[in-house]
Amino acid sequence: MKVRSITAFAPAGVSIDDAATAAGEFLVRARAAVGAGGIEVQTVRLALPPLRNVVRDGARPRELVEFAERLEHACAEHAVDYVSLGPWQPGDPELLAGTLPEVLGRTSRLFATISFATADKGVDTRSAHLAADTIVAAAPLEPDGFANLRFAALANVGPGTPFLPAAWSSGDGWSFAMAMECADLARTAFTDVPDLQAGADELVGLIEEHGRTLAGIAEGLADERFRFGGLDFSLAPFPRNADSVGATLESMGVEACGLPGTTAASAVLTTALGRVRLPLTGFNGLFLPVLEDDRLAVRAAEGDLRLEDLLLASAVCGTGLDTVPLPGETTAEDLVPWLLDLGALAVRLDKPLTARLMPMPGLEAGDPLEFDFPFFAAGAVMDLASARWTGSREPLPIRPRR
Repeated sequence: MKVRSITAFAPAGVSIDDAATAAGEFLVRARAAVGAGGIEVQTVRLALPPLRNVVRDGARPRELVEFAERLEHACAEHAVDYVSLGPWQPGDPELLAGTLPEVLGRTSRLFATISFATADKGVDTRSAHLAADTIVAAAPLEPDGFANLRFAALANVGPGTPFLPAAWSSGDGWSFAMAMECADLARTAFTDVPDLQAGADELVGLIEEHGRTLAGIAEGLADERFRFGGLDFSLAPFPRNADSVGATLESMGVEACGLPGTTAASAVLTTALGRVRLPLTGFNGLFLPVLEDDRLAVRAAEGDLRLEDLLLASAVCGTGLDTVPLPGETTAEDLVPWLLDLGALAVRLDKPLTARLMPMPGLEAGDPLEFDFPFFAAGAVMDLASARWTGSREPLPIRPRR
């Protein structure tokens, strides 16, 4: 297990320089404290409040681009690895949402998001269209569509989640939280066990054992200025067998990830996560990022794992549609129905879900993928079922099931 990120959340109204300075000083101290406890910290990150809290009313697109560039530069100067701009939300100027592709193109360590669904307001169709437009516009900005690695559409994601791109701050003072890379714990827990209940019990024990150590360190770091927000023990993978969520699901009895049984096995894992007694925040679910898990990438390339399967699993387990490689000719109209379905699940089940969709410029469904990037596995472009949303752009009247 590793700490993928220690994320600091900035208050509303803080200047770029003050935010980067305060976050940098705290995160250096936090990284050292966790490292001294024998746990590797991969990155440290900063997350801002929503755009409406950090960009003045009436701001022009150029001002947002300049703000993002200055923010990224200030974070680099203070040893903050990555920064989240904070989400565009329904009601914000659409002109600013349309500027996000340029923001992504002018930065390299900054993340951006568009929120399009919440439990209290339902699914905002117009915002889903804006998110789809952003994905398509960002696709050709970097080789292999990598600009979309730094953009996500958010559905019912609240503040305080330490995983980027989803991370954003409530603006209510400074806080911090930790995101885990701990799919290896599940891989260990379900190896050589007599039944799935024994594996689930072992997983709960392993998470609580590691979590108590981390929580103790975090509580020691908290002070009058920085509040400890919690731990996110989502089962985030890395592209090798020992850290593969896909391999774990198949060891539990699934013939191949994506085939029937995948949702049931996923629910076993997330039921176990729900039993963990620790200070938690964020998703605390099952990550199924196609390109970040070597087994998932293989099953997607073979055709066993489809977008429909990932969406179904989101109902019981995870975080949505993550690092999904799509054909380069994918249009915004192709993406909108998928985002609406994702938003409907998030709102109706009152859970956080995200979409990080990556059209691959110049490639078609089935084309092989190879990356010079340690966090991505080799795979193939996934097929996208063709569909169009022919309804209006008015908000969908969906509310959580009570």
